[in-house]
Amino acid sequence: MQTRTVPRGILGFPVTPMNDDLSIDYLAFQSNIEFLIKNGLESVFIACGAGELQSINLEEYEQLIIKAKQVVKGRVPIYTGVGGNITTALAQTKLSVQHQVEGYLILPPYLIEPSQDGIYEYVKTITESTELNAIVYQRDNCIMTLETLKRLAEIPQLVAFKDGVGNIEANVEFTQTLGDRFVWINGMPLAEVTMPTYVNIGYDTYSSAISNYIPYVSRQYFEALQNGDKTKVKAIYEDVIFPIHNIRKQKKGYAVSLIKAGMQIVGLPVANNVRPPIAPVEQEHYEALKEIIARAEHKYGNVKGGGTYVNN
Repeated sequence: MQTRTVPRGILGFPVTPMNDDLSIDYLAFQSNIEFLIKNGLESVFIACGAGELQSINLEEYEQLIIKAKQVVKGRVPIYTGVGGNITTALAQTKLSVQHQVEGYLILPPYLIEPSQDGIYEYVKTITESTELNAIVYQRDNCIMTLETLKRLAEIPQLVAFKDGVGNIEANVEFTQTLGDRFVWINGMPLAEVTMPTYVNIGYDTYSSAISNYIPYVSRQYFEALQNGDKTKVKAIYEDVIFPIHNIRKQKKGYAVSLIKAGMQIVGLPVANNVRPPIAPVEQEHYEALKEIIARAEHKYGNVKGGGTYVNN
């Protein structure tokens, strides 16, 4: 039987940088990935939600994989995003196999709100289309019951479950019933907000949006959480996480565009450009984010042992 390893800890989700004409800036994309790796993230998940999968065609998708592999060079696992409609998802898994990535994150089906047997067949079909690792992302049109997840657990390629809904009662049922069958990943928007609760029910891994621009904060936050340092966790909440969270809630789509704004503020070569229907960050919110990042840099940017900030 194949031994499958799955990334743990803080997972990196690079954006897909856009030029002013909304074509993809592949050099900026590679810089984003290099930044994440140098700052200690254990894996990169390309062309997922933060990477605007819904707005990328298959030719661009393949180029993102090629460009990612050029810069990663085997240092960390690469996962892709797949999903939307089943035909496109299977084309994406085929490209993922062709370019020998570690696995893929299955995003929800487009538009349709399926029944539980429909969700099962959607995830099963995508998962069994290759021998790569698969991670299912519960959110939007892919919300499952315990019975559905138990059926999916019989598929060996499915190695992890990522939650983006926040139903703690359901998550307790999942983790207590299935235990270490899956790696449990917190995929809530700005996951640092909810991570203390998720840790207590069996989740030890999460995707961090703010790692794209202030990775030293997410690293120090997670280490403080693991070490039981409630004072530092509280301080990081008050100084950084809650203020960013409050901006993010101002407009739908900010879960993506706010990342790009933060990256631009810290000097990474990423413009504040997003493809519709996502809207760019408004200037008022951009300036507020700039103040938060300046405060974070001053207070947490040079703390030894909490993750080194590398921007080159």
